[in-house]
Amino acid sequence: MAIIASLATYGVGYLARPVGAFVLGHWGDTRGRKNVLLLCMFLMGLSTMAVGLLPTYHDIGYLAPALLVVLRLIQGFAVAGEISGASSMIMEHAPFGRRGYYASFTLQGVQAGQVLAAAVFLPLAYFMPSEAFTEWGWRIPFLMSAIVLIAGFIIRKEVHETPAFVKEEKQDKVAKSPISEAFRHSWKHMVLVMFMALMNVIPVVATIFGAAYAVQPAYGIGFDKSVYLWIPVVGNIVAVLVIPFIGNLSDKIGRRPTMIAGCLGSGLLAFVYLYAISIQNVPMAFAASIVMWGMVYQGYNAVFPSFYPELFHTRYRVSAMAIAQNIGTMLTAMLPALFALVAPPGSDNIPLVVGSLAFFITCVCALAAYIAPETHRLAMEDLGNPDAKPMEKEAYEASRKGSLQAVSH
Repeated sequence: MAIIASLATYGVGYLARPVGAFVLGHWGDTRGRKNVLLLCMFLMGLSTMAVGLLPTYHDIGYLAPALLVVLRLIQGFAVAGEISGASSMIMEHAPFGRRGYYASFTLQGVQAGQVLAAAVFLPLAYFMPSEAFTEWGWRIPFLMSAIVLIAGFIIRKEVHETPAFVKEEKQDKVAKSPISEAFRHSWKHMVLVMFMALMNVIPVVATIFGAAYAVQPAYGIGFDKSVYLWIPVVGNIVAVLVIPFIGNLSDKIGRRPTMIAGCLGSGLLAFVYLYAISIQNVPMAFAASIVMWGMVYQGYNAVFPSFYPELFHTRYRVSAMAIAQNIGTMLTAMLPALFALVAPPGSDNIPLVVGSLAFFITCVCALAAYIAPETHRLAMEDLGNPDAKPMEKEAYEASRKGSLQAVSH
């Protein structure tokens, strides 16, 4: 029960995501992509810094964990608008034929951030005396987020609003109620995005349940914590390198093929990853993480930042993506606790049980991607239009070639 409770705590921040999606999605569609990104950055940055300043349980009793939960909720609220706002911002700035490539940098930044966080946390945990790290050293990474906040503000305040949103403003077409428009005109696509977003099951397997399975004494696997912590870090490093290539591939062959391959492939590899942990095979676990998380999963992860916003009209793009994606992500938040419930310590065939559940979910995601319309050859002004016709392949390749040449010059 302690393992289930601790894994359920992981999901707290996700509970605020749908609320943040409604509020910040509306903000992004009515006030602009740039404005919502600045707001999200300050909410996330300040709440993360505040974690590093929290009094301890010894100082204020139960108020300390209560405040931590509040800060996790604020973080979840903020991140709900961050991904959809950033994806829409980059996609709307990108040249035609290169939207997948440029939008993929949204998630490359996320993975790079996780690598940088590990680069700060792991040396501190290794070199500091255990007592000092437990007492105050853990606060350092959270307080260092002030540097990221300042750098992010300097960069984002210089970014121009997207041409698509500016055009809506000039023509006085900015939606007054983008959420109602999204549900009225694109509810089917929102449902598909919600199901595709269940692909968050792979990060859950790779980092949350996988960690509990590997290092919790109750499971009896006995991975050394200092060794296991490097497995997702190495996977993230590979992902940072792979993501732009997958984004570019989606511009060539389409969003759906890469998404479907990423969903099914990473779902199958979840069995291998969990099996490697179960037999305490460190090299195999590293290899499985690199292939599953660092490479194959990026077929989904690198492509959704272009695919999701392309499914919706400019007037309600941020709202529709934020709401649908964050509901789907929230549904996966309790998967670690579910996995621990159906495959508790001492049970048989844990890799098979958890792997089967994960693979079933990834199959649902792949089916949703298959049903969704292809978008990579649609012009910006046609996105979200169910009657729009994609550009002919030859004309698209010529346009894409022109975009590549323009960038190279």
